[in-house]
Amino acid sequence: MTTTLPAIAILGTGSMGGAILSGLLDPSVVVEGGLRVTNRTAAKADALRTEGVASYATEVEPQGNLEAVRGAGVVLLAVKPAGILELAEQIAPALEPGAIVVSVAAGVTIASIEARLPEGTAVLRAMPNTPSVVRLGVTGVSAGSAVSDEQAALAASVFATVGEVVELPESQIDALSAISGSGPAYVFFLIEQYREAARRLGFDEAQASVLVDATFRGASELLAHEGLPPEELRRRVTSPKGTTERAVAVLEGAGLADLFEASAEAAIARAKELAAG
Repeated sequence: MTTTLPAIAILGTGSMGGAILSGLLDPSVVVEGGLRVTNRTAAKADALRTEGVASYATEVEPQGNLEAVRGAGVVLLAVKPAGILELAEQIAPALEPGAIVVSVAAGVTIASIEARLPEGTAVLRAMPNTPSVVRLGVTGVSAGSAVSDEQAALAASVFATVGEVVELPESQIDALSAISGSGPAYVFFLIEQYREAARRLGFDEAQASVLVDATFRGASELLAHEGLPPEELRRRVTSPKGTTERAVAVLEGAGLADLFEASAEAAIARAKELAAG
């Protein structure tokens, strides 16, 4: 199935902007009017310049962001949060009528971005996660008051090129960030600890990596394949009075449910601190 999108500008093509760019370059995606991307350095800009992708380096082309935005139907703000509002002010004169602006910055509200753009500009926030790099991401999308249903659907279709999309009110974006945005880091941390446990049981580095990494990947794929609740899949592995049951009892006794909730609450609190400046 082919997805057809209007011209898109990605301002800031770091890890997340680059992941979205890779999704948009898939043969199943047609971007009418082409893709425009910006970076600070010429070396990075040169590396991204290909057929269908106009690439600007702001260190040698100070008007690069404005050039990228002109004629674009979707403008993605993918610089660091501290630079989002300044970038919005910079591109405001070059925005096309009816263009939608999507920020992927944590802690920067829709209202603060709207205040830097022409009145009535459609502004959304999106919170993708790093598995978007391999097109298995999850992106939360929140629409501002000036965004139509059609514009919200267009923004969702951009992020659908790199994974699943969840539309939600902005009031929930910090909570989503704490679950799916930060979530890959939690999984990687668990893998680190599981590898260390394997090494302490006598496996070498290579063996521990294979045992742990393949187990996490296989369990995730099984969950996706079976379409069953994780509780049921866990039950199928856990024989009564067996070794797995004993191990799970230790994990339950450690209060993991409370620990995960506390970690999510800490992430949400930090997001609110960032939003407050």
